[in-house]
Amino acid sequence: MSNNATWARIGGTLRRNAWQAVPTILGIIVLNFVLMELVPGDAADVIAAEAGSATAESMAQLRAHFGLDLPMLRRLWDYLSGLVFLDLGVSPRHNTEVTTLIFGRLGNTLLLMGTALGVAVLSGVLIGVLMSLKAGKWQDRVLSVLALLLYSTPGFWLGLMAIVLFSVKLGWLPTGGDHSIGAGLTGWPAVIDGARHLVLPALATAGFFVAIFSRLTRASMLEVNRQDYVRTAESKGLSPAAITFRHVLRNALIPVTTVAGMHFGALLGGATVIETVFSWPGLGRLALESVLARDYSVLLGILFMASLLVIVVNMLVDLLHAWLDPRIQIR
Repeated sequence: MSNNATWARIGGTLRRNAWQAVPTILGIIVLNFVLMELVPGDAADVIAAEAGSATAESMAQLRAHFGLDLPMLRRLWDYLSGLVFLDLGVSPRHNTEVTTLIFGRLGNTLLLMGTALGVAVLSGVLIGVLMSLKAGKWQDRVLSVLALLLYSTPGFWLGLMAIVLFSVKLGWLPTGGDHSIGAGLTGWPAVIDGARHLVLPALATAGFFVAIFSRLTRASMLEVNRQDYVRTAESKGLSPAAITFRHVLRNALIPVTTVAGMHFGALLGGATVIETVFSWPGLGRLALESVLARDYSVLLGILFMASLLVIVVNMLVDLLHAWLDPRIQIR
């Protein structure tokens, strides 16, 4: 098949998946909106409680200003109409456009999640390959115990212990934040400073997924090793390294990438805890602050953005499957 035909099929697949994603996202938005309506209280209650001297008239004016006194169906229609133009409304808490708040934090969350996912996949696959090559030996048993420890240790606990060891005791890395406050760094020193702040939260986030990917890679490689085409490759005299990386690992990565796509949503959900532990200014902390402040317009916007990210990642996983195994037809 020519390259043009391949790209045409990939483009067609992306368009079909995009159209299929529209009703999915619409359903998620409506469901989230209705669930928010069932929660008692709103942002006006929190603002009034913090002010300490709000009257019934001032709270009514506040609700009228942000449209909180309108009927639910009217607000739902206004919200869906605004989404067409990527207008997610105004935050009563911050008195700012929701899109401004979200895009101000989105980069930090994508940096943290992307780094954690990359570390988890690379480390998990490498450990899984080593475990399969040494299956049944002491190396396999030691790594299996380490994987089990990572799997059974909550991410927030791993993060707290990392802060105690690497920040408090050894003083190697900062305890939180995404940059050194007041340092005024620019250029390459600022990049190094940001990387030092990223290490601990990324490792704490990746720990649980390293265990999953390593166990999955080990099981997949042991299964693929029993296939006929592997024995055929061995009979042709190919080196063990060529068989492992060219024939076995490539097919064993298919379930690993599938699970990675499925767990991306869980990774975003776990960001709330990790970002709180490390004071990382991302969407997770913004979501937690929005829940505490009853700022549901911001929370709806974050859920909408998270849904988009999960759908895009799963579309990329489908394309990656087709690249890893050409026998998988892109439909």
